Amino acid sequence: MSEFNAIIVDKDAETGKTNAELRQISVADLPEGDVTVAVDYSTVNYKDGLCIGPGGGLVRNYPHVPGIDFAGTVESSNDPRYKAGDKVVLTGWRVGEAHWGGYAQKARVKADWLVPLPAGLTTRQAMAVGTAGFTAMLAVMALEDHGIKAGPVLVTGAAGGVGSVATAILANLGHEVAAVTGRPETADYLTGLGASQIVAREELNETVKRPLEAETWGGCVDAVGGEMLARALGQMQYGASVAAVGLAGGAGLPATVIPFLLRGVNLLGIDSVMQPYDNRLRAWERIAKDLPMDKLEAMIQPAVLSDLPQLGRDILKGQVKGRVVVDVNA
Repeated sequence: MSEFNAIIVDKDAETGKTNAELRQISVADLPEGDVTVAVDYSTVNYKDGLCIGPGGGLVRNYPHVPGIDFAGTVESSNDPRYKAGDKVVLTGWRVGEAHWGGYAQKARVKADWLVPLPAGLTTRQAMAVGTAGFTAMLAVMALEDHGIKAGPVLVTGAAGGVGSVATAILANLGHEVAAVTGRPETADYLTGLGASQIVAREELNETVKRPLEAETWGGCVDAVGGEMLARALGQMQYGASVAAVGLAGGAGLPATVIPFLLRGVNLLGIDSVMQPYDNRLRAWERIAKDLPMDKLEAMIQPAVLSDLPQLGRDILKGQVKGRVVVDVNA
């Protein structure tokens, strides 16, 4: 197809306001790269909301195609590692921010940014996992590398993309999961993913008054940050680890060094953007092995390209549950 559909974010030079709309573009419009991919699916993440939103957020250049991940089929390649017909997945590398991303029916990227789709995963399932689920797996792997203690593992922001997948993976691996949510209506959803305990967000979102509380959690995947992360640190068991992946609650950390000094708590920062190839491949292979596909289906909200301007606003308001999978060809 000489022309195809894409969400284009453009910026008014006079007012500085941005606007996202569905347009037709051609292959000649795509940025330079080694591999051209016929995109099947993309997702909606918090960063996508920032890129689509009226302020432009993280976008580095205009006009721009957002979408920080995608899965599809190689259409053409200048790199011997990939040939036409190969199924591939991409997360990270500032795609959808500095480089055009997945909200188009075709994408052109560097070969180093891609990973072969693992056996057992479809492109739709890969984007039901997406950047959020990939990040969740990196967090679980980091906790495993440092040793998960006995007892419940805390997952904050559990109804969101990272939290949903982390809950499902940890439960499938046999861990008790205490899922934190501020939306009581998501309790059945989280229990269905395998959570054994639902914790109200208010219980962890209060101002930290004591640096140490009762040793409660054997590990933690924190997708929120801010006050919630500080509160969780003081409740960790001795030698337990917190894998921190999100900043929705703020970049500040109103905590002291006491949990680290007196309880040996490990704070593990998870960056999904520039992971080495071997680690990306390992994470995707673990996803194919350890994420139950029936639970994955329960997370999916289907969408099409024309839905994206509104969905970008909704995710910034915390109104999106689970994983929004965008069928770019529907």
